[in-house]
Amino acid sequence: MAATPAVRTLDQARATYALHEYDPADGGDGHGYGEVAVAALGADPAQVFKTLVTRVDGALTVAVVPVSGQLDLKALAAAAGGRKAAMADPADAERSSGYVRGGISPLGQRKVLPTVVDESALGFATVMVSAGRRGLQVELAPADLVRLTRARTAPIAR
Repeated sequence: MAATPAVRTLDQARATYALHEYDPADGGDGHGYGEVAVAALGADPAQVFKTLVTRVDGALTVAVVPVSGQLDLKALAAAAGGRKAAMADPADAERSSGYVRGGISPLGQRKVLPTVVDESALGFATVMVSAGRRGLQVELAPADLVRLTRARTAPIAR
């Protein structure tokens, strides 16, 4: 399996992680990639996190929230020190991150963006996020996720 930028980031940091592969064929029309991962891996949807690229006051910002929840845009704006947040155009998200939709990882993005991880991640020994392609999740300690993305944590999911 070819290493993605996310996996290379973890290797360079000498972080402890585990990769989980699954068949992403049931990804539908671009919605529900996180739910597909949860079902395929038999994982807890509160422990699997989706990566969402947003705009806070016009600036691209990454939000990492549990698959079981939804992003609270007002909470994200406040956590990022802004006034208004909205979802970014998918093409902007792909161009900025270097990943395709459904496989955007918070790790190893082409451009380093401000990142906010939902604080619920800290309640787990490990969490899963995309490893940089559809059908590949990486399991790692939430502290490593926060450290390697230079994220702040805040209650941004509902």
